[in-house]
Amino acid sequence: MSDHWYEDESGPLVRPYTVTRGRTRPASEQNIDLMSQVTALDPDGVDLPLDHARSALLELVRREPRPVAEIAADADLPLTVVRVLLADLAEAGLVRISEPVTPRNLHDPVLLREIATRLREL
Repeated sequence: MSDHWYEDESGPLVRPYTVTRGRTRPASEQNIDLMSQVTALDPDGVDLPLDHARSALLELVRREPRPVAEIAADADLPLTVVRVLLADLAEAGLVRISEPVTPRNLHDPVLLREIATRLREL
């Protein structure tokens, strides 16, 4: 992304709380994890006026579906700000945020005991 929200010498031009209109959490109850996948939708007839931050995030996602952490890094915005803005885009029907896929055996008690045993050996 060629558009940055800061200048190297002067620092941030727009404070994060200004971009989110003072919000520190998404308005919706949707869980937005670091690895949640964000996909742009092509809604019919949606013509919402978007500010610079929201339109920049939407443009990043339109290229290809991406995880939230990657979007925040590419947008050069704090993760908390990106979560709020993505939730706004999801509520407007412009993006879909999917829960990250976790392997089935991630919560396997046998595997967890094995990991704990190996960690103790270190």
